[in-house]
Amino acid sequence: MKHARVAYAGAVHPAAAHPAGLRLADGRVLAEDAVVWQPPFEVGTIIALGINYADHAKELAKELTIGAKDEPLAFLKAPNTLIGHRGQTRRPADATFMHYECELAVVIGSVAKNVKRADAMQHVAGYTVANDYAIRDYLENWYRPNLRVKNRDGCTAIGPWLVDAADVPDPHALALRTFVNGRLTQSGNTRDLVNDIPALIEYLSGFMTLAPGDVILTGTPEGVVNVMPGDEVVTEIDGVGRLVNTIVGDELSGR
Repeated sequence: MKHARVAYAGAVHPAAAHPAGLRLADGRVLAEDAVVWQPPFEVGTIIALGINYADHAKELAKELTIGAKDEPLAFLKAPNTLIGHRGQTRRPADATFMHYECELAVVIGSVAKNVKRADAMQHVAGYTVANDYAIRDYLENWYRPNLRVKNRDGCTAIGPWLVDAADVPDPHALALRTFVNGRLTQSGNTRDLVNDIPALIEYLSGFMTLAPGDVILTGTPEGVVNVMPGDEVVTEIDGVGRLVNTIVGDELSGR
């Protein structure tokens, strides 16, 4: 099943997919553009992975400060970073290279502490799509994401749907794509994850307790390109969803 959270008529409502758009819990059916989409679940800790696709590592080879034997490159993101489907993301006027990152987001459904790989998938509630923007010229130590790169307001779109884990038979065989103004610019597959989902849950739960609502952003494949104000960026993952986001400049973002 696909779950969503939307703002409508002064309140936030749980919603489900419907052929005409979405259906609120009270039965009302609304068009997709009649609501303000929120992150599709109550978000806890946001854990993001960098350089978790081999082709993306090759793409950034001249900038890397990690090697093949290093532990997963994981960092935390704050709640202020998240916006929903059809949201707007600011590109600062001084940015020279800002790019999208289409990512499979794994949502934790039960407490996970010192979980072994073989048991890891039992702790997954479901999946959604994330688009985690980065401004490369803000990086202070290539490629080690810092606060200014990955914790800017509204820099991470997520949604539209939380898809139950049972409805995604193999999360390690999902095609990912990004379109900028309708042009395909990125294509990959989760089979190429360097650290797969069980490995990530085992690694993370070994030193921190994962709780329901925590989300793991699993990284992006190669194919990142610069985006500018006015661009519409669509990130999609087969069987999970199609996430639409628009880039705006300082004048429209209130900065």
